[in-house]
Formats: sequence, structure tokens, C-alpha cells
Amino acid sequence: MITRHIPNFLTCCNLLCGCIGIVFVTSGNLNAAAYFVWIACVFDFFDGFAARMLKVASPIGKELDSLADMVSFGLLPSMVMYVMLQDATHSEYLPYLAFSIAVFSALRLAIFNIDETQSDSFRGLPTPANALFITSLPLLTGPIAIALFEPWIVITIVVISSYLLVSGIPLFALKFKSFNWKENKIRFTFLIASVLLLATLQIAAIPLIILLYIALSLGIKAVSK
Repeated sequence: MITRHIPNFLTCCNLLCGCIGIVFVTSGNLNAAAYFVWIACVFDFFDGFAARMLKVASPIGKELDSLADMVSFGLLPSMVMYVMLQDATHSEYLPYLAFSIAVFSALRLAIFNIDETQSDSFRGLPTPANALFITSLPLLTGPIAIALFEPWIVITIVVISSYLLVSGIPLFALKFKSFNWKENKIRFTFLIASVLLLATLQIAAIPLIILLYIALSLGIKAVSK
């Protein structure tokens, strides 16, 4: 039945976007690389959605998804950060620190694959969210963009980003089992706020949206105590 191949096809499209994004990074076009991360995120969302809707989830699909995510949301943002560190510092070796993001992304994905508790929520920052944050940074303009050329700021981002991936901090998942407001109010709140931020700030909103995601998740944890 051809429908059982649809989720894996979408996952392969995610992987292809990551590969193309890496090519753009090597050619110095970080903006295009960011766009392909965004497209990869769309495919990453819909492969799982299709698997659930069509009831064709499989172990191979889960493994393929992690392999695709490692390229699109692990290696690609690491390479973007490598270029940013090259621009921010004159050190020959410091830019290699950027690949800690790829290492911790691999750890994050491996932990996720064996942790059966991460269905309705995540422990640690999901790799797509981390990749969106990092790859959107070169698109920023104004004083924020100037600050990103400070070596200590870029290094701090790398360290915090790597830590959040494996931190174990509980973060809500954007998985709708129904569209009931009571069951999904935090998801709807996040999506509405994200749309408003995008409409107001456009590209500059993306890092703020990821920070909002983390803040809301921490807020939920604090309230539930």
C-alpha cells in the first residue's frame, strides 16, 4: 500500500533539505541555508503527522527520522555556527567549538529514541527548535546583528545551545491529539503569540519564538509544582 511510504518520503525530503542547506553554507550563503532549515522543519512536522493519521508508524520510520534530523538540525546548524565563529574571532581552532552542537544533537536524538516518556512532552530542547534559533541568527540586522560578532556572545550561544539539547528540561510538544482548547491551551497560546511576533518583527521574531517556547515550558513546570 503506497500510503505507508508517505511518512518516510516526507522524512527523506527533510534530509534532502538538510543536504542542500549544507551546500549553501559551504558556498557562504547562510540566508539560503536558513530557509532550507525552515522547509525541513515543515517536512519533519508532517512526516510524524502523516504517520499518525495514516496509522503507519514503524520502527524504521523512527530511525530514519532521527538520521534526517541529525543532518538538517544537527550538522547544518553546527556549520552555520562554525562560519559565525570564523567571522567573530581570529582564532584558528575556536570555530570548531561549533560542532559541539552536532555532538549534543546526536546525543539528544539517541536519548529521545530510547525514552518512551517523550510522547506528549520533550526533555531537553528539540533539535528542530535549536536549529531554527541558530540558523536565524545570521538573518538578524541592526544592533543585535552587531552584537553577534562579539566572540564571547557567539561562544555563549554555542555552550547554552549544546546544554539545552541534553538538559532534561521538560518542554511541551506541539502534537495535537485533538483541537480542544482546554487540552491544548498552551499550544494555541504559543502558536497565536508566534504568529503575532512574526507579523510584527518578521525574521527577527524567530529567535524570540524559540525563547518564548522555552519560557512557556518553564512556566508550566513552575505552575505545576
